[in-house]
Amino acid sequence: MGACTVRCQTSPEPRRFPTELTDGPTSLPGMRKLQTQGVHHITLVGADRQTSIDFWEGVLGMPFVFEQPNLDKEAESHLYFDPGDGRLITVFTNEEREADPARTPTEPGCVHHIAFALSQATFHQSVERLEERGIEHSGVKDRGFMDSIYFEDPLGLLIELASYRFEPPFGYSHAEVLAEAHRLRVERGDYNIDRAHLADAIETLVNRRNEWLRTR
Repeated sequence: MGACTVRCQTSPEPRRFPTELTDGPTSLPGMRKLQTQGVHHITLVGADRQTSIDFWEGVLGMPFVFEQPNLDKEAESHLYFDPGDGRLITVFTNEEREADPARTPTEPGCVHHIAFALSQATFHQSVERLEERGIEHSGVKDRGFMDSIYFEDPLGLLIELASYRFEPPFGYSHAEVLAEAHRLRVERGDYNIDRAHLADAIETLVNRRNEWLRTR
């Protein structure tokens, strides 16, 4: 597999973003939502099947679950991979297509990148393991509540490997911890969520649960 190149852009001045999540969706009165319950699968347009297998299973360790024809396009095959949580990453392949490593479009409506979760143990091996394959990467990025590293797949799609810096307390999700950490960040006037907000958010959620147990 050839080396991948990532292009990182930096802004000369920090931008200011809204601190309160006050904007709701625009909808007509009485309109009901189509409530989702998670990502079912993500499907990508690939090149030949071996390029997909070598990357998704060979580099990222996703088991190749099964393959069948693309039911909407007879000339294509449809490969299914398990990203680690039982859901699916699927790829349409065609043996007449060749891999083009040029960066995929990032205009409005396009996918900018896909992020996959790693344990901290595996994340700390990511630089070494990418470099032993000759894959260029961004280096480790400090995202406050997680660590990230970026590189491109053989078709130019930007891939992020992300690892949370915290474990949510029992009975809570990562999203619930982040929502509470965001509330604390806004309350304190800080620029982004960091470790202190996470620690205090976890303490708040545990205290909230303990208070509920005491009042039962």
